[in-house]
Amino acid sequence: MITVTGATGNIGRTLVDLLAQAGEEEVVAVSRRDRPATPDAPAVPGAPAAPAVSSAPTAPAVPGVRWIRADAGNAESMRPALTGARALFLVLGGELNAHGESPTLLLDTAVSAGVERVVLVSSQVSATRPDAPSHARLRAFEAAVRASGLDFTILRPGGFASNALAWAETIRTRRTAFAPFADTALPVVDPADIAAVAAAALREDGHGGRAYELTGPAPISPREQVRAIAEALAEEVTLVELSREEAHAAMTRFMPEEAVTGTLDVLGEPLAAESKVSGDVEAVLGRPAGSFGGWAGRNAAAFK
Repeated sequence: MITVTGATGNIGRTLVDLLAQAGEEEVVAVSRRDRPATPDAPAVPGAPAAPAVSSAPTAPAVPGVRWIRADAGNAESMRPALTGARALFLVLGGELNAHGESPTLLLDTAVSAGVERVVLVSSQVSATRPDAPSHARLRAFEAAVRASGLDFTILRPGGFASNALAWAETIRTRRTAFAPFADTALPVVDPADIAAVAAAALREDGHGGRAYELTGPAPISPREQVRAIAEALAEEVTLVELSREEAHAAMTRFMPEEAVTGTLDVLGEPLAAESKVSGDVEAVLGRPAGSFGGWAGRNAAAFK
């Protein structure tokens, strides 16, 4: 059995489908909320946690998948989802990136439930900026995973292509996107590639003790991303560049101050390591990483 946390998220939905299609083991899909209908829809910032444990009544029936509503930030609530599991996919969502129980509580619960393998989604920044306050929580989870005694794999993605969904409403209504640092390029990664690498690490041997840096195939700036969305829509879309101060004010409405500062530091002044394309996606999957244009084409409906 494989337990997948964040099963309604950008990575988790795809991962659940991949594991179900493989048909090798039962998949327990865990989420604090019901499965959304819109592909790649971002989580609602500050959404309240769901009840500790219950079945997810509106989640669609998928052969080989059992849905449980639980909270990865509450280790005891996770016990029913972990009992009998061989492997755990662990991703922190929303406020869990900033605070919560000691990571050791969840890892100890997994060990006591019989879990043998864990795949953790961390962040590229955990390695490139080891003192950044914005990523202290992820570094603590990495340390807990390494100390757990479990077979582990750590995934460190860069920026997500799906972060462009922040522009969805203004592109739909005004054919305009707003972003800072319009011409600073970073190799954003398709969440589907993160899911595919996670599926490989959960199902296959040979990934134990590894930390994979996951990026897209080429750096791409916000201006170029908007151009790719416009091509997917076959319509013109305008980019309005925000100052750092304007972006900061907008982002602090739904993100903690430390997270906003850390994010803007990376977006505005990326380190050489954050601008570099990693070959880890291709090394694990045997194919090139997906492009932003490919992601935009698959998700064009979100911007229409």
